[in-house]
Amino acid sequence: MEQTIRDMLLAATPALTPAEGRITQALLMEYPSAGLGSASALARRAGVSDPTVLRLVGKLGFQGFGDFQARLLAEVEARLHSPLMMMEAKKPVGAGASASAQYLSSVAASVEYLASSGQEALIERAARLIIAARGKVYLLGGRFSRHLAGMLSGYLAQFRDGVVDLGEVGSRTVDQLVDMSRADVLILFDYRRYQNDTMRYGEQAAARGAHLILFTDPWMSPLSTHAEVTLTCPVEAQSPFDTMAPALAQIEALTAHLLAAARPEARARIEALEAIRAANAVTMDAEPALRGGPGPKPSKDD
Repeated sequence: MEQTIRDMLLAATPALTPAEGRITQALLMEYPSAGLGSASALARRAGVSDPTVLRLVGKLGFQGFGDFQARLLAEVEARLHSPLMMMEAKKPVGAGASASAQYLSSVAASVEYLASSGQEALIERAARLIIAARGKVYLLGGRFSRHLAGMLSGYLAQFRDGVVDLGEVGSRTVDQLVDMSRADVLILFDYRRYQNDTMRYGEQAAARGAHLILFTDPWMSPLSTHAEVTLTCPVEAQSPFDTMAPALAQIEALTAHLLAAARPEARARIEALEAIRAANAVTMDAEPALRGGPGPKPSKDD
């Protein structure tokens, strides 16, 4: 079977520059429609220059954007004539379904779409930045996405020290900029409608040398032009509000990757944390005697 452009993009991702990676993300998140417009439209969507788009298609082995697009159009035509097309389509929820059922169905479809978007190489790149950071790992979000930042910071603190949950932009977090340098990583969450204060913070952190990992939506926060790794996910659902469920799945996927690649010192840290929690009866699975609950008491003869 002839290799598709999607396959080419996934295979090439580890060797791409951050700007080329943003183009790849834009193409994969809305494949194949994102590549059916002009090269300039694709460049604007990814927040890069036109020459960067042309450089990427050259790396993929095409003579130019026209050659790339002709191949993409051929794929679309072949798919339209394929009996698999209807099988791949999402089954609509029945007309009598409740609003909650329709919402959950739309969220499940978004998570499934995220799972097939080919972000493994980007997750690997983000994990390497987090593991290799010699300084601190800061996390920052917006009005709603700060909760995602808080959850991810809780996960990351299991693996390494120096994890700082900044919450959202305020006077305290602004002061933290003075300590940021090339030794640090800033993980930032910014979804539509993009927040000016969040974007300014990311720009200033990047200007101070901090490595920026950005979680955003398919339209991409303008901050993506400053990010070394940009991870996108669908946010639309059967609701007036965007869904954060795919984004939550995304940060948990990153956590799973970090756990699978955990170094001995990370495992030792997790073991030490569990021992401290057990000693302080933090959770219900601690020994009954430790938490003062019912349990066998020593006899007088002991």
